[in-house]
Amino acid sequence: MTVGPGLTADVGPTADTTPVVVAARRTPIGTAGGALRRFTVDELAAPVLRAVLDDAGLDTVDDVVLGNVFGPGGNPARVAALRAGLDVAVPGVTVDRQCASGLAAITTAAACIRAGEGEAYLAGGVESASTAPYRAWRTEPPTWYTRAPFAPAELGDPDMGPAADLVAAEAGISRARQDAFAARSHARAVQAQRAGRFDRELVPVGDVTADERPRAGFTVERLARFRPAFTPDGTATAANSCGVNDGAAAVLVVSERLRRERGLPGLRLVASATAAVDPNRLGLAAVPAMKRVLDRTPDVVEFNEAFAGQALACLDAAGIDEHSASPDGGAIALGHPWGASGAVLVVRLFSRLVCQSGGRSGLAALSAGGGVGVATLWEVVR
Repeated sequence: MTVGPGLTADVGPTADTTPVVVAARRTPIGTAGGALRRFTVDELAAPVLRAVLDDAGLDTVDDVVLGNVFGPGGNPARVAALRAGLDVAVPGVTVDRQCASGLAAITTAAACIRAGEGEAYLAGGVESASTAPYRAWRTEPPTWYTRAPFAPAELGDPDMGPAADLVAAEAGISRARQDAFAARSHARAVQAQRAGRFDRELVPVGDVTADERPRAGFTVERLARFRPAFTPDGTATAANSCGVNDGAAAVLVVSERLRRERGLPGLRLVASATAAVDPNRLGLAAVPAMKRVLDRTPDVVEFNEAFAGQALACLDAAGIDEHSASPDGGAIALGHPWGASGAVLVVRLFSRLVCQSGGRSGLAALSAGGGVGVATLWEVVR
């Protein structure tokens, strides 16, 4: 495989420093203000970190790397590690690559293993939109704001919804196709819930044991009645877009040497890439990242469904059949807890490929604010 800017590749499947995910868990995903509304980011992340470590039978790790977008600051990864009962000698670092933060945390941990800095890392992401702090610029009087800038205003810094409408319009993605995609996401998620395919990966939080958002009644006919949510003539609606959500997800990334020693099956990281595009078309950022890692057609694709039109535009541009993506439903149905979503993709791949023997290879990818995309290609190793 040719290695380009922002791309890393392993030297071989038996290299001692090859990163491998050997355990993966997540919380149920709640709607902001809903079932998980009382839990802070460290309270969401801590039980997941503990469950992942227990699954693999390890006592400790070299570091904890967590993605988080909306606060509260203060290095939530360290706070969550301590709350999870990890040794005080285990540090923690929190990364912010907006919606790609959870996947960026995993690739950061993988890079540390390749560099020989350590052999075991807890990595993932967490978000609590429900408990995120209010934000204001220090002006007189204070200027309240809902999000930080993604790009300098003079370059263009659109909100996510209008940017998704632009991407869908330029790619020629019809409203009907978006609604069908969203309805399929909900149907698949509901079916997976009923079949128990999420059960093994979920860590209960309080009395919350299941994802809150999937809806059995979201048919194409019902979705067609929703009005544009962001621009008057747009095609993105509240029903064919993701929600605002709470949740956490984490994986244990270890070296191939340690995996082999422990005799654990897992997902070997074949390649990862980070790329960027015009921030006005931020939803397309996953496309160049995916093109850098795709030297094959993966058995399973987990692509973050921020907006149906944006997801379809990316899948089309990368040459991926829309019906092959998110086989158990994606973020439109399950939810999009920003800092955690990239890690949720890897948890879903682990469940399907390793735990359920649903194929040999998988792709996890997503776009993020500011026009940044991350993509990873994985392969089962036993």
